[in-house]
Amino acid sequence: MKLLRNMMMILAVMVSTMAFSQKKNFTGVIIDSAGEPVIGATVKVKGTTLGTVSDFDGRFQVSAPEGSTLVISYVGCETKEVKAAADMKITLADDAKALDEVVVIGYGVQKKSVVTASIAKVSADDLEGKAHLRSEDALKGLAAGVTVTSSSGQPGAKSMIRIRGIGTINDSNPLYIIDGLATDQNGMELVNPYDIESIEVLKDAASGAIYGARAANGVILVTTKKGKEGKPQINYNFSYGWQSKWRKRDVVGASDYALLQNAQ
Repeated sequence: MKLLRNMMMILAVMVSTMAFSQKKNFTGVIIDSAGEPVIGATVKVKGTTLGTVSDFDGRFQVSAPEGSTLVISYVGCETKEVKAAADMKITLADDAKALDEVVVIGYGVQKKSVVTASIAKVSADDLEGKAHLRSEDALKGLAAGVTVTSSSGQPGAKSMIRIRGIGTINDSNPLYIIDGLATDQNGMELVNPYDIESIEVLKDAASGAIYGARAANGVILVTTKKGKEGKPQINYNFSYGWQSKWRKRDVVGASDYALLQNAQ
């Protein structure tokens, strides 16, 4: 029995040693499409928790089993998978889809890659599949720094929108621009949530400077859908729900109610 236990221990040590010996240190450098080193790129061994980040020269070193696949990711670049090898040189391509996306600003439109102001965009794809009773509710949870709360507990009550908190005396409501026309919050009631093409929220003074003092609490730009050339299309949106009371109340009849009233 003791001999068997010793043999099992030796076998376990051999297996662990073999598993450890199969790991190798792989090195490489990560550059962008312009040939510049990528600082802080994430290098992860696929299917494991092993990983590291690139240094100031774009270089990295990771310990991984032979034949492993490395997953390299970085903000603004496309994620790339490569086979682990010695002295790798990995080029990350720019995520053109994110950089070429157009956002609406006070002066017109710009690509996201050149926008320096604080702008949040909610597109029609983000709103699809969600039931909104009011247009303001479309921003709930979809734009950072934008808080949408109900003014009361009544169904269909107005929503209060606050951009980066309350920072102005007397009035904290943002300026609403619907298809280029300035309006107050009541103007949002005339917009069907399903007719919205996109919503841009201008959150800082630089992005809303064209609107002057009215943009002190931020600006909400609403662009509605428009007709396009081509074959006619019909879209139908609907939602349904059901309710059931959890308990049936035991109430008195009309004659008993009259007796109770007279007894008072």
